[in-house]
Amino acid sequence: MILQALTAYYEQLLAQGRVEAPGWDSRFKVSYELRLGPDGQLLALNDLRQEVPKGKKTVIAPRELPVPHRVKRASGVAANFLCDNTSYLLGADEKGKPERSRQCFEACAALHHKVLDGVDSPAAKAILAFFDSWEPDTAPTHPLLAEQWADLNNNANLVFGYESPDGAHWLATTDDAIRDAWQSAFDTSDADAGTARCLITGKEAGIARIHPAIKGVMGAQAAGAALVSFNAPAFCSYGHEQGANAPVSEYAAFAYTTALNLLLADRNCCQRIGDTTIVCWAENAAPAYSNAMLMFFCGGAEARGVSESDLAAALKALSQGRPVSFLDDKLDPNQNFYVLGISPNAARLSVRFFLRNSFGQFAKNLQDHADRLSITRPAFDKRASLSVWVLAQETVNQKSRDKNPSPQLVGDLLRAILTGGPYPATLLNGVTLRIRAEREVTRGRAAILKAYYLRNYPTELNKEVFTVSLNESSNVPYVLGRLFSVLETIQSVANPGINATIKDRYFNSACATPATAFPTLVKLAQKHLQKMSTPNEVHFSKQLTELMAQLPETGFPARLSLPEQGAFEIGYYHQTQKRYAKKNEEE
Repeated sequence: MILQALTAYYEQLLAQGRVEAPGWDSRFKVSYELRLGPDGQLLALNDLRQEVPKGKKTVIAPRELPVPHRVKRASGVAANFLCDNTSYLLGADEKGKPERSRQCFEACAALHHKVLDGVDSPAAKAILAFFDSWEPDTAPTHPLLAEQWADLNNNANLVFGYESPDGAHWLATTDDAIRDAWQSAFDTSDADAGTARCLITGKEAGIARIHPAIKGVMGAQAAGAALVSFNAPAFCSYGHEQGANAPVSEYAAFAYTTALNLLLADRNCCQRIGDTTIVCWAENAAPAYSNAMLMFFCGGAEARGVSESDLAAALKALSQGRPVSFLDDKLDPNQNFYVLGISPNAARLSVRFFLRNSFGQFAKNLQDHADRLSITRPAFDKRASLSVWVLAQETVNQKSRDKNPSPQLVGDLLRAILTGGPYPATLLNGVTLRIRAEREVTRGRAAILKAYYLRNYPTELNKEVFTVSLNESSNVPYVLGRLFSVLETIQSVANPGINATIKDRYFNSACATPATAFPTLVKLAQKHLQKMSTPNEVHFSKQLTELMAQLPETGFPARLSLPEQGAFEIGYYHQTQKRYAKKNEEE
């Protein structure tokens, strides 16, 4: 299903003229041009690199050009057409292996002769003449190469160019006759290979023995990783080798890897959360869908010129099944949409999740998630919404050396949000542990508690307790949380600047076993009230009386269950935010 969806996406891009035809890689980093004359002599070495912004500074980077399809190298010698490194195009030896460099150059020359022999093109004849006359031993001292030799041998890619006698010049990759010759050679390259029915297209075709590499996944090898591979006998069956174990045609392998590499290279279609790299795309290949989806659950709308209010309005409209205009395009809620999460695993890629649904259904799931997270926001918190990464960070000790949340948690949380399924229990466990360790109920932690119990245990009681703002009449655990917040306020007013508060000493016990903590705290509050001015004493005494009146006549509960502790913490958070809101109004 994943490969079929990516292949279909590639075909949409091809129909729209946004990618090269099979046999060509749309974007490949090239640093230098080897410009040849009609007789195959090297006329110039042209620097193709350009200045590109990187953060707050500008760096020199290779230029991305369409080049003939690249072979995947594991070991051994395998040459590329028209564009390769110095070992293949120049026969240069900088690693103490002159024999291997000679083999690389000879393999490259043989490939070009195989493709270009008989091609009636001055550029093609010049390339063949170059290979016939070039002496690899002279490369390091060649007057046109010596000055840039260090850069040339630093994994730089070179491409052939041609200059005619009248001074006109062009890259060999743009020469029509050379392109036609390469296309013909590529289309017939699998003629001698074994054929089988492709699992993707359903057609009889030559099977890809090794699939092209996937590049751009954070944490994976820089040279690329494989989504499909069989590189050990244990992975093979029925006597098949490598790609024959899951027959995918050369065309389909090229199509799906090209599509995935393009998505990974586009920051508007790709986002990293933890160790999971997320790519998403619409079936019609319209980029506005991917842009909108990543803004919906990763944030960053203002950086792309979209206000938070406009983003929220678009999400709400789509969740209700209404099309909206967004980023100069019209988003159709019925459009099929895909979300793929992948993680690095040595030389391979692990699929964390693959989701397919209508764009409107994804929007509805995200809107429901946002509604469940909605809770009173502190005045100092300027964030309109809480992203997935922010939620996952609430489970992490920010004083520890490793401040990254569990990769498994991030993947499970993403899946739950996008599918509308139950939140993972590890999310609640992580937040509960942080509250107990730090005795701090932040906005993010309170929002997680609220969302978790509303989604995983959708009872009427939870709807009454886990509200957006303070509920004046609720159940006992919620009232106890409010009471603890008031007791904490009384202590801070009576003893401003105190080092250790009742929250530091009693929060966990009050939350888990109220009967052991609250009698002591209430007695302590009476002593604190005596230190206050008369207006303050009357005000806080009234609050205590109102809250105590909502408790059962049997007294404080002996213990609270985990959901009841969540209600306690939400009550504490709501009461505390009400106190801060009133203080801000007074100021």
